Amino acid sequence: MNSEIISVTARQVFTRRPNMGVEATVITTGGAGRAVCTAGVSVGAHEVAFKYDYGAKWGGKGVEGAVRSINEIISPKLRGLDSSSQRGIDEAILNICEDAKTALGGNAVAAVSAAALKAGADSLRIPLYRHIGGEFAATLPVPSMPAFGGSTRYGGGVSNPGIKPSYGFVCYGFASFYEASAAAWDISVVWKAELRKRGLHFPESPGSFGIIPQGVFKDEREIWDLMAHTIRAAGYENRVGLQVDAAADSYYMKEQGKYRGLFTGKELGPDELLDMFVKMTEDHPFVIIEDPFEENDYAHHAWLTEEVDIQIVGDDLFTTNAGRLRKGAETGACNAVLLKVNQIGTITEALEMVHAAKQEGYQVMPCDSRGEGEAIADYCVGINAGCVRECALGSDANRFLEIESELGASAIFLGSRGLSGRRFHAKIDY
Repeated sequence: MNSEIISVTARQVFTRRPNMGVEATVITTGGAGRAVCTAGVSVGAHEVAFKYDYGAKWGGKGVEGAVRSINEIISPKLRGLDSSSQRGIDEAILNICEDAKTALGGNAVAAVSAAALKAGADSLRIPLYRHIGGEFAATLPVPSMPAFGGSTRYGGGVSNPGIKPSYGFVCYGFASFYEASAAAWDISVVWKAELRKRGLHFPESPGSFGIIPQGVFKDEREIWDLMAHTIRAAGYENRVGLQVDAAADSYYMKEQGKYRGLFTGKELGPDELLDMFVKMTEDHPFVIIEDPFEENDYAHHAWLTEEVDIQIVGDDLFTTNAGRLRKGAETGACNAVLLKVNQIGTITEALEMVHAAKQEGYQVMPCDSRGEGEAIADYCVGINAGCVRECALGSDANRFLEIESELGASAIFLGSRGLSGRRFHAKIDY
């Protein structure tokens, strides 16, 4: 059996995130897989708990303890198992001890689960997307190009260091991923030129977020105006739209029940924030709003979804958790869910959430912020996702283009139908 696991090892690695990551490697008799798990900037309270060392090194966020969990505890339990049986692998990990994700570290569990998935595909000599979705895995998602992130840009306002919102240009009005990525390239050229006019520098690396310092814009609306102008100047009006990850929970003051520093220097109640989102979608070409309210406010997520005709995405609200997604469906909260395969713990649980989303009519929008890397492309195609966070440029885009070429005439690009919301009359073809 080429897929029999012969070793599982791990080490601590640097990632593109501020914190260290856990890298797991699974080797079988006929293949191998490697995966990284790290934390994002915005981490929901309902996510699986990561194991950190909390020592003097690495700002307390070293992960050598999680690495030991893999090398000393998980590894012996998986040797001899079939890596092509993902559910069997994940059940073996979760059955190691009571509350295994907490005891071993959610980052340890997630890294091994993802590495085993890749090892299974490699052992079977099939692409990862085919291993995930079978013969019907053929949909390329609508991508976006990052505009900028960071929170110190509010002129005279409140800033939360390291926190979003982050913005992007969504390339939906095209016939293929290739055409969407080409439009993103055009947008990036115009966007950089517009920022240079204002004395700003945008990273040259494709797919990177820029940072706008405090004082350049007096009001967030000026940024929205500039982004809309960029779309028109590039010639893509009604084919490219705006995306914002509000990360609202990062600005929420629980005792006061208000949001401080989100979009403005003012304190906003949830009803005031809802009105702002509605106005945003009326005056600017927003097509996706992610995490518009704090992570337990199903009601306002539902009201916003009803009020506007675009895609409303739950990330911290759902945390790739099928149970929380179903609760959201009961209340009408959001019409799309962010998928972070490392957010829930195991690949099996992540795919169970995807299944629940399909049943409830939610769009699934994968995101590569937790160490997924270029494998995000295979995850997207494997589950036939209609859209993806960023990925229109850079190494992730290269993998998407490679898959699109492999699929040839069978490749599907849904365009605007890949987005949820009445504006797009979304029909999700799974």
